[in-house]
Amino acid sequence: MELKNKKLFLFDIDGTVSIGDEFIDGAKELLEYIAHTGRKYIFITNNSTKSVSDYILKFSAMGLKTTDSNFVTASYAAVKYMRNKYKDGKVYTIGTKSFINELKKGGVNAVEDFDKDTACVLVGFDNELTYSKIETACRILSVTDAGYAATNPDLVCPAPFGFIPDCGSICRMINEAVKKEPVFIGKPESLIADICLQNTGLSKEETLIVGDRLYTDILLGCKNGIQTAAVLTGETDTEEIKLSSYKPDYIFNSVKDLYNAVKN
Repeated sequence: MELKNKKLFLFDIDGTVSIGDEFIDGAKELLEYIAHTGRKYIFITNNSTKSVSDYILKFSAMGLKTTDSNFVTASYAAVKYMRNKYKDGKVYTIGTKSFINELKKGGVNAVEDFDKDTACVLVGFDNELTYSKIETACRILSVTDAGYAATNPDLVCPAPFGFIPDCGSICRMINEAVKKEPVFIGKPESLIADICLQNTGLSKEETLIVGDRLYTDILLGCKNGIQTAAVLTGETDTEEIKLSSYKPDYIFNSVKDLYNAVKN
């Protein structure tokens, strides 16, 4: 299906439509155009530092009005996963206060201290990280039978000056210490895409995934039969795409070029 006929656009946020608290050139115009033409966009970020409410406020401050229906985040997916797999079990959580509050709001028994009865250790992207949190996670995973999960495998997150360590990098510290690997919940696993399709009633053929990472955004599409567009404003570059075993269907320098392609 041609780009101009796509009805659902699933956007990564960091490095794709914004960096920090500023839109990448053309992003706001593209999002407004999609809405104006009766189509839908949903942000499918792996960034668990913010709740959906936080993101709504963030985009409002940037001049874009959004609602809960515009977001299916890794935090949201984590709530569904934890409630399904661990029910009322204690979940030791490495994450921001916002992430922990989102889990609790969704009915997850998120805890922040060592407990021998912990059902699972859950790691998110935590820009409030302390060494004590890492130590507690390692202790639980070493002396109990707790499960081990993480919101996303992203190694870095784009920042105005370059990149900062993301959830995948935090997990690598823990992995080296306990010799275990987490189950990842967010992209490129299918749960987030499945939720978006269910919520909108649209098909995979009508959908386009747009992102800056091959091993999360683009791989999500490749694994699930959804077309993808890679933008070069974040982690991915043309050399990485050339060497990768999974390729995007489209490559754009930025969402501004995607905007022009969708309009035409």
